[in-house]
Amino acid sequence: MQKKNIEVISKSKASVTRHARAKAKRQLRKEVARLNNAFTLIEILVVIGIIAVLAAIVLVAVNPARQFKLARDSQRQSNVSAILNAIEQNMSEHRGVFTCNDNPVQIPNAYTVIASSSSYVGGFNIANCLVPDYIASLPFDPSQYNAYYNDTDDYNTGYEVFRDAAGRITASSTGELTDTIAVTR
Repeated sequence: MQKKNIEVISKSKASVTRHARAKAKRQLRKEVARLNNAFTLIEILVVIGIIAVLAAIVLVAVNPARQFKLARDSQRQSNVSAILNAIEQNMSEHRGVFTCNDNPVQIPNAYTVIASSSSYVGGFNIANCLVPDYIASLPFDPSQYNAYYNDTDDYNTGYEVFRDAAGRITASSTGELTDTIAVTR
């Protein structure tokens, strides 16, 4: 009987070691397969190079500096239109005559900067005529270093206005992508 027990134990040991060896082989195969599935250094560098080329192409296509200039020119167009709308509203209320404090005011017949007399000598001071009744505050050029608006007595819009011989009023600005931004009515 003891001999039989010894045979059973040795068979079970052999079976356990076979199972352990098979399990170890499976784990080794999995590890080798995992290592074979990894990226090589060359593959990673090629992908990084492709991404860099695509990023450069997109950056050139988008051209952020040009987009900012275009945005500022759009802002100038909007500001010039707003100033001209306020002047027209004033004139509409006063039967076609631009009026300031119940006194008629002549719009200059040459391009003149819209600015307070304290900030720009020879400027056309119209803030008191327009603010706050026709426009909340006078807009100013978004990138001109000396353009600002503090109040109706201290401002320089950087925009120009004039009335031609036919009576049409033009408000204008110098753009960054477009030489002249002007609205005439």
